[in-house]
Amino acid sequence: MEAMVKKYQQRFRKVRDEMDRWSSLQSRLISQFRNASSIIQRLQVLQDSKKYVRLKEVVGIQEAVLAKQVESLRKILFSMNKTMEEFHGIVLSLGKIHRDGRQLVKGGGSNQLTVKQLQQRVGVKPRLADCLDGLMLLQDMHCSEYLLKSSLVSALSALTFKPSASDLGALQQLLVDQPNIPNEEVQFIFDIIFAEEIC
Repeated sequence: MEAMVKKYQQRFRKVRDEMDRWSSLQSRLISQFRNASSIIQRLQVLQDSKKYVRLKEVVGIQEAVLAKQVESLRKILFSMNKTMEEFHGIVLSLGKIHRDGRQLVKGGGSNQLTVKQLQQRVGVKPRLADCLDGLMLLQDMHCSEYLLKSSLVSALSALTFKPSASDLGALQQLLVDQPNIPNEEVQFIFDIIFAEEIC
């Protein structure tokens, strides 16, 4: 039983590595989102021909400035989609770690663990049930958060044509908050799994 708990702890270390990657991607996505929001807000102003009165002698200046901003926005949105693909890769990885964890307790034939064995505790080590539940929760949290991020990126693209500063601000705040990944709950799961290392 103790050997199996150690195998789960190895899986949780992989989960922690994936969560570190997630944090790095989160910072990148927030930066990309802010840059895209700034351009979207700027486009409204740049489309107003009254803003170019002093530059009316420069032929095609408004079109050139707009084209440059639209191209910058297109590149940022493309980068955001690449970042979202990396988030999706982490979600898939967490799903695999969770499936592998379930497979560990299923074993094969007579090796399958009973409910009593899953609930059994060895000293300060976590129960196998805690390990399974923890993997499932972490995978569910990140999957839900990925879906939310995807919808926020889509909403940002839709706001390109009808920008609203309050909508952009609300979307950005939702992105920053990561509501589907409560930090205290994540920390609690890791505290349970690595209890003997804390003691």
